[in-house]
Amino acid sequence: MIYEGTRIPAFAGMTIHKIPTPKAGEKVRAWRKKNGGGLRQRWIRSGVLIVLITLVVVILTFSLFINSNFYLTIRTGLEAKAKTATDFFSNYVVKSNAEYYDYASRYTQSFEDSDKLELQFLDDSGRVMFSTFGISAGSLPNTPDIAEAIGTRQISVWSGKMSSTGERIMSVSAPMVHSENQVVGVMRYITSMRLVDRQIIISILAVCALGAVIMLFVVFINLVFIRSVIEPVSEITKMSKRIAQGSYGIQINKDYRDEIGEMVDSINEMSLKIAQSEKIQTEFISSISHELRTPLTAITGWGETLIYSDQLDGESKKGVGIILKEARRLTKMVEELLEFTRMEDGRFTLNIELIDIVAELEDSIFTYRELLHQDELELVYEPYVEEMPPIPGDPSRLKQVFLNIFDNAAKYGREGKRVEVSVDMDSSFIYIRIRDFGPGIPEDELAHVKMKFYKGSNAKQRGSGIGLAICDEIIRFHGGELILENADGGGLRVTIKLPISSSI
Repeated sequence: MIYEGTRIPAFAGMTIHKIPTPKAGEKVRAWRKKNGGGLRQRWIRSGVLIVLITLVVVILTFSLFINSNFYLTIRTGLEAKAKTATDFFSNYVVKSNAEYYDYASRYTQSFEDSDKLELQFLDDSGRVMFSTFGISAGSLPNTPDIAEAIGTRQISVWSGKMSSTGERIMSVSAPMVHSENQVVGVMRYITSMRLVDRQIIISILAVCALGAVIMLFVVFINLVFIRSVIEPVSEITKMSKRIAQGSYGIQINKDYRDEIGEMVDSINEMSLKIAQSEKIQTEFISSISHELRTPLTAITGWGETLIYSDQLDGESKKGVGIILKEARRLTKMVEELLEFTRMEDGRFTLNIELIDIVAELEDSIFTYRELLHQDELELVYEPYVEEMPPIPGDPSRLKQVFLNIFDNAAKYGREGKRVEVSVDMDSSFIYIRIRDFGPGIPEDELAHVKMKFYKGSNAKQRGSGIGLAICDEIIRFHGGELILENADGGGLRVTIKLPISSSI
């Protein structure tokens, strides 16, 4: 299947060097991991965390307060009730043991709070005489409050678990003293703490529910804030990245009239100015390149005529040879600049057809091998032993890539005296690897060498600085990838990765 005259769509202000690299992506992810994610996550995390800690402290404080308050209220109430009753009995009723038993029996039978409290009358030895709960007479509760009340003649309070039932109770024991200042018995109020505990739990749960509502409200407020502030910032960041990647001239919608709106205006103005600058630059390069083309063609033509003339002596021919070499170098630079301008303004085209990529590579090797030999460089080719399927590609553009990489290997790997070429494939891609044995590229420069006009610290040779950028773009238009890496043992290895099936 042949795709004739396939036109690559124009990308506004497209620049090769601003395409994010995997290494750059890894750095961004590492930074986000180190700094706790993006602004959105950190804002939600910090806001919710602060409120959560505050709510926990408030709930704990409230729980302690309500617990102590409930118990204190019950204790105070029982003590007051017991004091009132014992004062009445002691001052007006109890004159003897007999009277105490009589009135204790009658008071027990008429006790109105039996649904809330248990009332017990005990003798001076701590045995139960009468009880509203139906405890048999003669039983011994044997709790500390009883003995303390008898011994000190003061109201005593105790709370804990009953040994018989395991139920939590609070008991208040008040000594009954008759007129001769003798303790004749003990009046004892008992209340179950089950209802109190339940009430405390209900109160705490109510506070927790209120805290949950507050937390949901805080989350909602944070989401509203994120939607109104952070999301616009995130959108601006995305558009800024697009601009950084070469989409000059794009404009961000301005939906705000605050500081965010001012930032949008600044970015939009910057985008337009960069787009204008890139356009002027591209037009200038294109114009200059076209102007240089004609005189360079004339210089090359006359140089080739003169060098084969018998009228020149050896020194003159040597000088003409230098002129030809420099003219060809300048011509190559001009062609690269013209290619660059075509890419920049969207006029770059591919004529896609099914090709034998190995045959195209071997043609390029045959073309360049003699030139490498003249420079005392050995080109070693390791062919693929199995048959490769035809792949979609532009043969002239791919040859341009091969020759450019060979040229770079010759220039920068000259001291290694050797260039190796190999071909490999898997189920999806064909890999063409070209390696020199020169000094390689410093690791911190590898991510930048495909930038337009970039020259590394090892670039002693003169050139336009866009050869690799053009190669990278051609391979990218083929749906592949141009990979540069330092080889083990020294030198640079360039891998051309091309898809077997069409991805264009």
